[in-house]
Amino acid sequence: MQPDAPQHDRIPEIALDWHRAGKGAALATVIETWGSAPRQPGSQLAISGEGEIMGSVSGGCVEGAVVVEALEALGDGTPRVLTFGVTDETAFSVGLACGGTIRVLVEPIGKGMPVAMLEAVVEARAARKPLAYGVTIEGWERRLLGPSDLPERFRADRSGMEESGEFIALFNPPLRMLIVGAVHIAQALVPMAKLAGYDPVLIDPRDAFASEGRFPDTVIRHDWPDEGLLAEGLDARTAVVTLTHDTKLDDPAIIAALRSDVFYLGCLGSTRTHAKRLERLRAAGITEDQIARIHAPVGLDIGAKTPAEIAVSVLAQVTQVLRQA
Repeated sequence: MQPDAPQHDRIPEIALDWHRAGKGAALATVIETWGSAPRQPGSQLAISGEGEIMGSVSGGCVEGAVVVEALEALGDGTPRVLTFGVTDETAFSVGLACGGTIRVLVEPIGKGMPVAMLEAVVEARAARKPLAYGVTIEGWERRLLGPSDLPERFRADRSGMEESGEFIALFNPPLRMLIVGAVHIAQALVPMAKLAGYDPVLIDPRDAFASEGRFPDTVIRHDWPDEGLLAEGLDARTAVVTLTHDTKLDDPAIIAALRSDVFYLGCLGSTRTHAKRLERLRAAGITEDQIARIHAPVGLDIGAKTPAEIAVSVLAQVTQVLRQA
């Protein structure tokens, strides 16, 4: 995870920071939901011993009660599971359409969740290594788990309860978006990607295009695109978007992406441009199955015209592929 990731995406890191600072910290995690609960299992809220919070376990309905329980847990060192029924009336008052029921696990760091376990989670996230921890709700036994232990959960990116009574908190690597081409669309797409929880990286060998002035607070690689992609690493938590319109820049990047496990590959260009691109890719030995993975022209067909609108359509399509695949 990049150090400039949004604070609301750094819940384990913030909890560990508060613990190390001597404030005390607890993690509250949604473990089960019914009805129209606003947050999914695995959603977390960090609470410091001074009452500071980061993250959420609902749309604001129950955070106050969770903070009270977390402070009590820090006092007595005992984990606990809380159950909340969010009524339709209460839900509406905080801007939600309807209610639901959620169960929330509250774990004080140290006396509940071992500090070493939280440190392992933070280290794995920094190294882009998938990791999960399991905790039994009766007995509080805990263990660390990897993709080989729970392959289906890691593929689906799904935290939740097992039939055995063990809750699995999943920490897949943060999502990344590798953008090839420092063009106008990229100037809108980079900040949008950050807001959506992606770590964006801009790749363009042209210094005049890929400059700090045009892309402030952005990770920029002035590499040849395929080299930059391979140097960053291509995995199943990565989306690649090519935007240059220059075949000598886009084509090598597309080929590198197609030979990897990236979950999304989108390429800018008209239908005619894409048809010519496919001819070149086939000549380069790319198979029809690989070609079928390309989203081109890039983005959902929403009639986008401006660079910002095109960026919206791209991010929407990336989200659709990630969540509906």
